[in-house]
Amino acid sequence: MGSDTPLSARISRSNLLRYVLSAAALLVAISVCAGMTFLGGNRFEALVLLVAVAFSAWYCGVVPAIVTAVLALLAVAYGFRPGIHAFRALTSEGLIGLVVFLLLCTLIILMGESRRRQNAMLWKEQEELELKVQERTADLDNVNRNLRDLSARLMQLQDDERRRIARELHDSVGQTLAALSMNLTTVRADIEQLARTAIALNDSEGLVREMVTEVRTISHLLHPPLLDELGLASALRWYVGGFSQRSDIKVDLDMAEDFVRLPAEMETAVFRVVQECLTNIHRHSGSPVARIRVRERDRHCQVEIEDKGKGIPQKKLEEMASAGTPGVGIRGMQERIRQLGGTMEVSSGPSGTVVTVRLPVGELPEATEIPAAEDRSPQAAA
Repeated sequence: MGSDTPLSARISRSNLLRYVLSAAALLVAISVCAGMTFLGGNRFEALVLLVAVAFSAWYCGVVPAIVTAVLALLAVAYGFRPGIHAFRALTSEGLIGLVVFLLLCTLIILMGESRRRQNAMLWKEQEELELKVQERTADLDNVNRNLRDLSARLMQLQDDERRRIARELHDSVGQTLAALSMNLTTVRADIEQLARTAIALNDSEGLVREMVTEVRTISHLLHPPLLDELGLASALRWYVGGFSQRSDIKVDLDMAEDFVRLPAEMETAVFRVVQECLTNIHRHSGSPVARIRVRERDRHCQVEIEDKGKGIPQKKLEEMASAGTPGVGIRGMQERIRQLGGTMEVSSGPSGTVVTVRLPVGELPEATEIPAAEDRSPQAAA
């Protein structure tokens, strides 16, 4: 009885329920005592009535418990059998028994009230604690929301900075190096008779051409202009061609020629995912081939990147499945896809690895003709 129960809480909040249950407990106790008297055994009548008083004191409060104790005292004093001469004179022994009964009832009521007050304090403290927990939970949700917004903003700023650096490299440094190459060509024509100097100039021209190619490749890899000008399909074909030449990995791109334009952020996300997956295949899988499938189905853009390498170690897969700490590249891909409302799944085994990405695209425009690009081939930027 000393423990806090939901029944005690419900009873304490309803005055009517307190008195009804107190009266019911007394009636049940009197009925049991009357039955025991009828059967000729009345040794435990006071104990039964004390149980009713204890119930009232524990669950119904002071006033209902006092009423129950008074009525129980009358029942003990005058018996439980109805009759004309039920009110009989009390003997000294009976009077002592009534005093003892009254003292026990008083002790039980005091203990019950003390317990009820302790429970009231515990309920109040519990409510305050729950309120504090709710406030802390709300604060934590706000912090998590701010972190997600900050992560999305940082990724957007990163893409913008890459785009700016790529344009600066292409438009400024690239043009300067091209002019230097032309000047060196002119000088070489004037001093062609000097064989040793001509050889040095030839080497310099070759180095400059390599620098121009490297700068253009870095510029395009940071943020390919094809992605903004002609869309995802052209950018992926350009990147896959250059990657195959640099890595000697045969990459099969399965994508419709007239694939529709997606929102700019989504095209950037898909391109970065493909770029990261092919880089991981080249560095870790040991696969000689790779396959990329890009489809638009049921208002979703689905991208699958598959290789035939040695797969991801089981320990690494378990860490990823249990929300562990994956690599920076995988973490970046997951964050990009999550910010756009999509999903990314990684399945791996001894026969290879498959990365599947699904992004919701909503209503897509009808396919349009993509104009031919000038000097945008993989060979030009490789």
